[in-house]
Amino acid sequence: MDLRQLRNFIAVAEEGNISRAAARLHMSQPPLTRQIQALEEQLGVVLFVRNAAGVELTQAGEALLADARNIRALVDLATDRAQRAGKGLVGRLDIGAFGSGILQIVPELLSAYTSTYPDVKLALHNIHRTLQYAALREGRAMAVFDRYLPNEPDISSELVAREPFMVALHMRNRLATQGSIDITQLADEQLILGGASDANSARIVLGLFRAKGIEPKVAQQVEDMITCAALVASGFGVALVPSSLLNLQLPNIVYRPLKNNANAFMDLHCYFLKGETSPLLHGLLATVRKFRDRALD
Repeated sequence: MDLRQLRNFIAVAEEGNISRAAARLHMSQPPLTRQIQALEEQLGVVLFVRNAAGVELTQAGEALLADARNIRALVDLATDRAQRAGKGLVGRLDIGAFGSGILQIVPELLSAYTSTYPDVKLALHNIHRTLQYAALREGRAMAVFDRYLPNEPDISSELVAREPFMVALHMRNRLATQGSIDITQLADEQLILGGASDANSARIVLGLFRAKGIEPKVAQQVEDMITCAALVASGFGVALVPSSLLNLQLPNIVYRPLKNNANAFMDLHCYFLKGETSPLLHGLLATVRKFRDRALD
């Protein structure tokens, strides 16, 4: 018994007439009659008996009709699920993230993704940047979000956002009362530098000082920007941090815009394996591009 036989049987049962069923199936009556006879021979039962209006189901036919409809519904469901999966509309998407991006941008992006793909299950993992590429290569994550990971031949990236720098200060710092701060005003401050495991982040911050002819006084270099903010809140110095840290509520800390540095920003990227064909990833990257383009407009 195949799906075509079941489809034809259902049509005859529902129409109660071979001619009407043939018209519904866009076929002629004789081949349909032969198919029903072949199905009866295959099953060893009589499915229909003739009446004045056409045909009616026997008890065996009634039993088969209920199961045939269930089978057709399951086939339709399986077809729909396969098609939705092929379009990235269902499945599980494992995401890795580390650092300050998790404070605002990553949640906003994933919220936009789930609004478009509500049936995809998202799993967000805190993965240290030194382990993120391994997570991609081992299939533990399909995409990871971080600031600046080293270039690798098998890894691609997509820019997610460019965040302006903010100056993080203890509330008792002499500069805390100002509306904005020029980087030259930080020349004598103790600088807390983030990115101990991310040379690019540290290089960008130091480059802002050196562009003004200043060699900053680096008091400490720590793993990430969140730790930077915690040290600033404890009174150990100042830090240049991305604007998403405004969402981190710590006592005794204030944030001020960096004056006259319109091009001073930190990037957040989405990293993924080159050649990855998953529709789930393609849906995520489409969301990333819409999110970025809207923010940059």
